[in-house]
Amino acid sequence: MGAAAAGAGATGAAAQKSSIPIIDTHVHLYDPTRPQGIPWPNKEQPASIYRRFLPGDYAKIAEPHGVVGAIETECSPWIEDNYWVMDVAKNEPIMVGEVGDLLLGHPDFREHLERLHRNPLYVGIRVSNLWGRNVEELLKKPQVWDDLKALSDAGLTMDFGGGPKEVRQLLQITDRIPGLRAVINHLPGARVPDDPAERATWQKQTQELAKRPHVYVKFSEIFQRVDERGRRVQTGGRIPKDLAFYKPRLDEIYETFGPDRLMFASDWTNSEPMSSFGELVALDKEYFTPKGREVMEKVFWKNSLAAYRWKKRRANQPSLA
Repeated sequence: MGAAAAGAGATGAAAQKSSIPIIDTHVHLYDPTRPQGIPWPNKEQPASIYRRFLPGDYAKIAEPHGVVGAIETECSPWIEDNYWVMDVAKNEPIMVGEVGDLLLGHPDFREHLERLHRNPLYVGIRVSNLWGRNVEELLKKPQVWDDLKALSDAGLTMDFGGGPKEVRQLLQITDRIPGLRAVINHLPGARVPDDPAERATWQKQTQELAKRPHVYVKFSEIFQRVDERGRRVQTGGRIPKDLAFYKPRLDEIYETFGPDRLMFASDWTNSEPMSSFGELVALDKEYFTPKGREVMEKVFWKNSLAAYRWKKRRANQPSLA
């Protein structure tokens, strides 16, 4: 028993020594106790989500699992919250970036983009059909295209969705501004069409996106709630925790985009009702470990550096230098 225990200890030490640092590319920061409140989440959300979640709270959850840095993705349409996030992150070096939220086509877009971009933490903006916005309509406005070009010229990144509507819109954007770095949020969790013909169209368009070298994908929202036939449901059902259940979907994404475009992302705290932080890290590691250390380094930190150009803030954060 003593020898076995010693061997296990040595193996554990070796694993720890060879562990790969993780940059989490999608977390949310907010504080519902602020006098002005927050637009999301609301009190109807689970208590585990509707609570204060600041960099220090995140570090306690994530650092034990090898996370050394994180990029905040804005979950508020309020312009002032772009500044609020940078304020709460300025003395928290675990935060290496913020993907903010600025409305394309707004008269003040360019002014705020310039001001926010002065802070190296500001790495891009999120563009979406959330908050009552309609990207289809926005893209009909010349000013929106000017703003997207300004975003690209500034060397910043655009986050976007991966559903059928968003894929079409992202193709349109990258057709006109091919140099713009774009990141698809939560592709494993994107709702794809059930109709075979519509799904085939979505797959073809996604494959076209994969040919564009500046398009990246967040490997997030993997865990799903499903019924007894394995179909997604909003409530009830079960949440499978075994990799075999999700592997066909993950393989499809991996084979489409390859190891140079995929990035680890937790979607914390939004993911909390679906799994613990440790479970989602473990699932990613279980999937990528057989692909070798080089692939794991790309997924867990190198690709995030290529996509967001974040700046190292503390010694344990990796770099290419």
